[in-house]
Amino acid sequence: MSRKIWVFDTTLRDGEQVPGAKLNLHEKLEVAQQLKRLQVDIIEAGFPASSEGDFNAVKEIATKVGNTDDIMITALARAVKADIDSVYHSVKHAEKPLIHMVLGTSDIHVEKKFSKSKDQILDIGVEAVKYAKTLLPDVQYSTEDASRSDFEYLWKTIEAVVKAGATMINVPDTVGFAEPEEFGELIYKLNNRLKNLNDSVLLSVHCHNDLGMATANTLAAIKNGADKVECTINGIGERAGNAALEEVVMAINTRSSVYNAQTNVNTQEIMNTSRLVSSLMGLEVQVNKAITGDNAFAHSSGIHQDGLLKSRDAYEIINPIEVGLDDMELVLTARSGRHAVKDTLEKLGFSEMTADDFEAIFADFLTLADQKKEIYNHDLYVIVKNYFAKHHADKKEIQDYADNFYELVDLQVVSNTIFPSASIKVKKGEQILDGSAVGTGPIDALYTAIIDIVGLDINLLEYKISSVSRGKEALGKVKVVVEFNGEKYNANAADTDVIKASALAYINVINNIIVENLLPVA
Repeated sequence: MSRKIWVFDTTLRDGEQVPGAKLNLHEKLEVAQQLKRLQVDIIEAGFPASSEGDFNAVKEIATKVGNTDDIMITALARAVKADIDSVYHSVKHAEKPLIHMVLGTSDIHVEKKFSKSKDQILDIGVEAVKYAKTLLPDVQYSTEDASRSDFEYLWKTIEAVVKAGATMINVPDTVGFAEPEEFGELIYKLNNRLKNLNDSVLLSVHCHNDLGMATANTLAAIKNGADKVECTINGIGERAGNAALEEVVMAINTRSSVYNAQTNVNTQEIMNTSRLVSSLMGLEVQVNKAITGDNAFAHSSGIHQDGLLKSRDAYEIINPIEVGLDDMELVLTARSGRHAVKDTLEKLGFSEMTADDFEAIFADFLTLADQKKEIYNHDLYVIVKNYFAKHHADKKEIQDYADNFYELVDLQVVSNTIFPSASIKVKKGEQILDGSAVGTGPIDALYTAIIDIVGLDINLLEYKISSVSRGKEALGKVKVVVEFNGEKYNANAADTDVIKASALAYINVINNIIVENLLPVA
């Protein structure tokens, strides 16, 4: 029978240590509520001794999120009375509060950071645990920089604090120095001794990613007996970050026979949590990041698309639905093969064209793909329309379908602090339509003007801009996610003019909506 791995999320403490990622109280509460929906076991809500604001945020989370017995709320303290008191008074409002304290065990920390002897540091840790136990029954002790510590001193510390009352022992790879085989062996030896000492104490790990091995070290620890893992959403955190919760959890799920373990995490909330953390902290997720990156379930290679269309397991080990996405995405680009393009055309209703027709349309597709990078369904309609207008003028209905789409003609945006405004001209079939609007900013004005023209009730959920090249001629890539009739749609566009890219992305997503909702099958 597989054993349970406890998931301890430290996004709101270690994750928030990223420069510029500081959250206010309401934002921290929103993230904590989402972490509860994700069903993590423990939320580390902050470092209350650091500021009054952090104390209040931890207290609010303990009161409003920790008000049920299915989640523990903790916060970090140094091994000093004032810090422990601060944690206690902020987390005590939770149904299941936990005091978490940290003290170094490596020679570097003991001698250079604290300028004390090992025995002095050990005594400080033991006394801190004894004091914390007078306040709460659950206490976690973290042996900072454990992966660079002398093993026998590390064990001596763990043994002493367990006898003093610690109920969880955390073994951090504080500077990401460990490698999986070495770290796994360390956890195996500690677990063997700890279970003989007190088998009710949980053994935990906290791995940093300085050498890119945080997730691998965490998984090696699980294989060697660790009961609990400390992670952050999207792997954010100090310096190069921490083990990414979504990677650890999905590795356990996907390779359950290897790890013989399971978690309580509701994986279908992973993407919602990732997007919320990214949005509130202003930290973009790397596009090719495992599980939560934009491209994690997107396929553009013709060879891969062909294999996926024949059998999904050819190139897909996780169903996107498992992590809260709709489905895999076949992105049509110049690298896409005939199979993917033909499959998409058939789904749009163009299933009765001859082989010669398809080859000509595919050639036109490649020409446009070289110019546009990504091809959307409405682009295929236009390609088919232009081909049939030239070679099969009797297929009038196909040409009529393509006349439903919008194309940018020109735009003008005025940006100022008093009266931001935008004017835009678009083409729909043979019609030229224009509109103007004001807004809270230039993009808001631009999008309002577009909506006034198209007349659709669209809710903008996400607007993201990034640079995809360097120098003065750098391309700005804009991604938009919108909601229409309860369904989500997304589209991208790139241009050296980010305002133009914003307009193109919005028009692309509107055309996607038209394809899905307003056109009959061809």
